[in-house]
Amino acid sequence: MLQRRHPWRNAVVTLGVLLPVIGFVIYSSFQVNEVECEVCITFAGQEACRTVAGKTKEDSLRGAVTNACAQVASGVTDTLRCERTEPSKAVCRPVGGG
Repeated sequence: MLQRRHPWRNAVVTLGVLLPVIGFVIYSSFQVNEVECEVCITFAGQEACRTVAGKTKEDSLRGAVTNACAQVASGVTDTLRCERTEPSKAVCRPVGGG
């Protein structure tokens, strides 16, 4: 019969993996977003608009385009084509209105 000698080992390993992940999530949630972009994409006869806040204008634009394309494109090929489509609207502004 196999006897468990260290039943606490799994708990220690689990905590060792989860604590850094939880720490990163908490740390990244406190990062200050500086730019907010609203993007509208028209693709395949459909339009979707999304707003994303990010650290830089480029990050915010990329995130908004990706989120909008997720609504109107299906599959990898369509998604890639959609993400290369020129937005029908792209407005960026500093977070906090000023």
